[in-house]
Amino acid sequence: MLFALVFVLLLPLVVLPVALFLKNLKEFSPATSDPARIREAEREAISVCIPARNEERSIANSLESILQSTHPTYEVLVLDDHSEDRTREIVESYSKQSERVRLVTSNPLPPGWNGKQHACWQLAQQAKHPTLLFLDADVRLAPDALTRCIAEQQLRGAPLISGFPLQETGTLAEKTLIPMMHYVLLCYLPLDRMRSTTKPEFAAGCGQLFVAQREPYFTCGGHQAIQQSRHDGIQLPRAFRRHGFRTDLFDGTDIARCRMYETTLQVMRGLLKNATEGIANPKLIVPFTILLVGGNLLPIGLLVSARYGKSSIFVLVLLGALVLMTWIPRVLAAIRFRQSIGGALLHPIAIAIFISLQWIALIQRQLGAQVTWRGRI
Repeated sequence: MLFALVFVLLLPLVVLPVALFLKNLKEFSPATSDPARIREAEREAISVCIPARNEERSIANSLESILQSTHPTYEVLVLDDHSEDRTREIVESYSKQSERVRLVTSNPLPPGWNGKQHACWQLAQQAKHPTLLFLDADVRLAPDALTRCIAEQQLRGAPLISGFPLQETGTLAEKTLIPMMHYVLLCYLPLDRMRSTTKPEFAAGCGQLFVAQREPYFTCGGHQAIQQSRHDGIQLPRAFRRHGFRTDLFDGTDIARCRMYETTLQVMRGLLKNATEGIANPKLIVPFTILLVGGNLLPIGLLVSARYGKSSIFVLVLLGALVLMTWIPRVLAAIRFRQSIGGALLHPIAIAIFISLQWIALIQRQLGAQVTWRGRI
């Protein structure tokens, strides 16, 4: 009787996220390559805005990829945010080689501002084209990426859209934890509901790649409206939605690629840095702990307990099926988004580490401690 009750309680925690993932996977479409839309998009000019602080290892590759773009009219603005390495020197060399590239020197960081948001706000004010592409300095684009981003925005009719690049991974920590961004997004955010409303609670995005229309961007305050935020992936769409603008998402796997972190420590600090503006807040952390632990770890614990408790074959088969179901999103995501299969097999470990980091981030915030990033709080 107890087993039946526990099984009934766990079943929706496992089945509903898998069902939503399968539904969302169909709607999380790649940037359009429809020829008619591409021709229309080619008539639109775009400003690529790149905030750069201590990016000497990645900025050259990013600029090289953008300068191979097939889009007719674009400019590239790179803001040197008081870098302490060769970032400025590298960008200057590219600006001398191509008139498309322009180096922007940052003003001093005002009190209360996050560095990236301040950099993006300055870039938007310097940009001259009606479409703004905010791009992290470690993202490399395919030659047709600019055109397809514009076409995707025109197709969706949203003033702000966000693409999720291919996430390149090297270390085991990256392979295990970085794919959690797709897992949480597609298992717990109904994309059809997101598209049918402008409510801020349905806001989502990837801070690595945002495409914004200039007028709505300034109407809602753009990055100035989220000046204290460290997580523009969520907060910038919320700023648009608070002003009644729609936002949307698309799969950017085949037009952009990025390696966010290179060490286990960077992965952990990166997840901690963004956590408190996502799941690690008092309103969400308990529900998400129940959803993630109950839908992924408890079935495994129950299966182990049943196995050593000498339960019937029927019980073991039921629990085994439930456990196998928890892997479906990670395995399918690994195939669709070119992620590590090995990392997908470590999904329960990823869940345990991910939810632990959320609690650590919340406790740190309550104690007044903050994770430093690129030498800043």
